[in-house]
Amino acid sequence: MRLWGRATSVNVQKALWALEELGLAYERIDAGGAYGGTDTPEYRSMNPNRLVPTLQDGGLVLWESNAIVRYLADAYGRGRLRPDDPKAAAIADQWMDWQQTTLAGCMNPLFWEMVRKPPSQRSPERGKELLEQCCKQLGVLDALLADREWIAGDAFSMGDIPAGSMLWRWYTMDIERPDLPHLARWYARLSARPAYKAAVMTSYEALRGKD
Repeated sequence: MRLWGRATSVNVQKALWALEELGLAYERIDAGGAYGGTDTPEYRSMNPNRLVPTLQDGGLVLWESNAIVRYLADAYGRGRLRPDDPKAAAIADQWMDWQQTTLAGCMNPLFWEMVRKPPSQRSPERGKELLEQCCKQLGVLDALLADREWIAGDAFSMGDIPAGSMLWRWYTMDIERPDLPHLARWYARLSARPAYKAAVMTSYEALRGKD
């Protein structure tokens, strides 16, 4: 099994986290960002979007990070990453889509504004606006976690991976975070998982913008 993508990409980290949770053997190939490699004919033949991650598992080539997580959970993690209960699986799916369609829409721009831009190019007004949007959306997740330990219920699942991958940046960026106690407890549980430490809790200093 091969995974193309740089280790500092949140989307790549989702796939890496799933692979690590399942204990699967894989080779990661640096691609994207400073590594380049996504504009070659060979890469375009696998992923016409020229983005990362891309997973190759035998004859299957798959892109889109959440689709990769779902595939790994379905093929190798039934009863573990993919809940056996169809209702719990549907809840996990729902929150995976929410991360992609809602949370990423403010979290990714916030990271770009607060970290990736050189300090001289950052806009305090834009940063404040994006922070407020993120606080609102993470408040929704905090409310969900008030009566459960994991997104899909009582057990860790694929549903925790997409949003959970973004929390490392949320809790390490130089921003003013509101008190979201249920989210903080969930983050603490994630941080205790060896696979999370290996795949997600890695330095992003190479991405930091400098004047």
